[in-house]
Amino acid sequence: MSIPLAAAIRPTELADVCGQKHLLSENSVFRRAIENGVSQNMIFFGPSGVGKTTVASIVAKKTGKKLFKLNGTQSSTSDIKDIISQINTLGTENGILLYLDEIQYLNKKQQQSLLEVIEDGSVTLIASTTENPYFAIFNAILSRCTVFEFKPLNAADIKEGIENAIKKYSAENNISVNIDDDALQTLSYGCGGDMRKCYNALELLLAAAKNENNTLIITDKMAKQVTQRSSNRFDNSGDVHYNLLSALQKSIRGSDENAALHYLARILEGDGLISAVRRLQVIACEDIGLAYPQAVSIVKACCDIALQTGMPEARIPLAHAVILLATAPKSNSNEVAIDLAFSDVKSGNFSDIPPHLKDAASFENRNLSIDKNYIYPHDFPNHWVQQQYMPDVIKDRKYYHFGENKNEQAAKAYWEKIKK
Repeated sequence: MSIPLAAAIRPTELADVCGQKHLLSENSVFRRAIENGVSQNMIFFGPSGVGKTTVASIVAKKTGKKLFKLNGTQSSTSDIKDIISQINTLGTENGILLYLDEIQYLNKKQQQSLLEVIEDGSVTLIASTTENPYFAIFNAILSRCTVFEFKPLNAADIKEGIENAIKKYSAENNISVNIDDDALQTLSYGCGGDMRKCYNALELLLAAAKNENNTLIITDKMAKQVTQRSSNRFDNSGDVHYNLLSALQKSIRGSDENAALHYLARILEGDGLISAVRRLQVIACEDIGLAYPQAVSIVKACCDIALQTGMPEARIPLAHAVILLATAPKSNSNEVAIDLAFSDVKSGNFSDIPPHLKDAASFENRNLSIDKNYIYPHDFPNHWVQQQYMPDVIKDRKYYHFGENKNEQAAKAYWEKIKK
């Protein structure tokens, strides 16, 4: 059985791992500790194909411990107990290192079955997860582990990995590989920071390449065929999903229409139409607000068109909405005001409704005729008259403060003139 290229060229030394310089640079605490043979319970958090399994294997080698591997999608409590039963047996004299991939798929009972052995050090746990460990892993495990974040690889890291892979493949198969610069760039940028995905694409290219005088020829046209739609990470539920939506909103809030369009394109390319529609409508109210209140109805219309037409046409009305929001004046005065109101309500900082505001038809007021104290604003000039609306204990509380934008300042001037 042939070994996949990704497995065949897996680095065996930390110095050979591409990327993760924040963890693996020569002076980093992580690297120095591992090279000194120190082993701790660790959780590797990051996307797929960025070196978590590779680093775990190197750690096991450096510590001299017996390496066992489990995958959370397939493992049961009995699988964990089988490994625990190997403690102090032949071959495990230096201890056991358990690499548990996708730990987030284990339930609470399965994770807790490891507590005693990782507490006393008879088993060193290295767990990996593509989901936020502070939500996906139970606190009892987290408190016994150090979390290390593995970041997506950049194009330079991927390029280095491709060149290393080609060099090793050429040496082992006694054949030359000619990959043009454009093809190398397409692979480097086209796999979304996922080295494993890149190696799989490269393996397919090597199998399909023409052999001319014992040289395999890989062109950019070939590279583009194996990297279509592969560069965008979007999972519709996890951290990547919310990171892209957050980047979209913050770019609009920061009035950078170009960055906002970039993140919109990534979201839509990842089939995130519904998420984009929901977030844009929130942004219209939260970040543009009363500075340009018409944005709410315009964005709603754009989102309705997008939902009715679907992709790829939906990208056009949504781009309309994004550019409008990013270039519009900004105000969050409405959000601040309602949050202040919620703060009083949640803390119980209020009293009964003033009697003249109560419903005269209610059981309490049916025979009291207290509504006679209510003054009808429409009977007065400019449809306004001074009277108390807030409960007594907070009658002077102010939640809303006019924003500095032209629209809210015009409203402020209007009401200051009338209320004098």
